[in-house]
Amino acid sequence: MLDKNSTGFDWSKNYISNLFAAKAINASENPSRIWALIGMGLHSVGYGIFFINMSKKIAARHAANVLKYIGAANMIFSFLIVTPLHDAMVTISGTLFLMGLFYITVFILKTRLHLLKFSCIICLLIFYYTLYPYGSGNWGLLAIMQKVSFISSMLLVLGIEYFTKKEDFKQIKSSGQKIQATNR
Repeated sequence: MLDKNSTGFDWSKNYISNLFAAKAINASENPSRIWALIGMGLHSVGYGIFFINMSKKIAARHAANVLKYIGAANMIFSFLIVTPLHDAMVTISGTLFLMGLFYITVFILKTRLHLLKFSCIICLLIFYYTLYPYGSGNWGLLAIMQKVSFISSMLLVLGIEYFTKKEDFKQIKSSGQKIQATNR
C-alpha cells in the first residue's frame, strides 16, 4: 500500500502517524515532522481542555469528575502517540476519548440540542466503524477512515464547545430526572 517512491503524503494511502517519523517512507528527510509534532501537541491539549471545559458544564458531579480526569489523562496519552509507544497509546487514548464522548452523548441526548444529538451519534458510529478495518486488517480503508474519524470528531468537539452552555445541562441530574425549581 505504501509507495516508497512517493514524493509526498497521500491522504488515502498514508497514516497520520507516518508524519511523525524522522525519515519519510521514501527514506528522505521528513520536513513535516516538526509540524506534525506541534499539531499533535495542540490536538492533545485542545481535546484535554475540551473535556475539562465540558466537565464544568455538566451538573452531575460524578460525570463531571469522569470527564475532568479523562481530559487530563487523554492529554498525556494522546501526545504519546508520537512516540514508539504509538500502538498502545492509540488504544488507550481512543478508549478514553470514546468513554468521554459517550458520557457527553448521554447528557446531550437529554437536552433540546437536536443537531448535536445527531452529530454525537454519527461521530460515535464513525469512530466505532473505524475500528473495523483496523481489526480486519483492511489497511487501505483504515487510512481513509482515520481521517474521516479525525475530522468528524474535531467538528463535533468544536460544535459542542461553542454551541453548548452550562444552562443546556443545568436541569439534568445524573439519574436522568429533571430538577424541579421550588417556589420559596
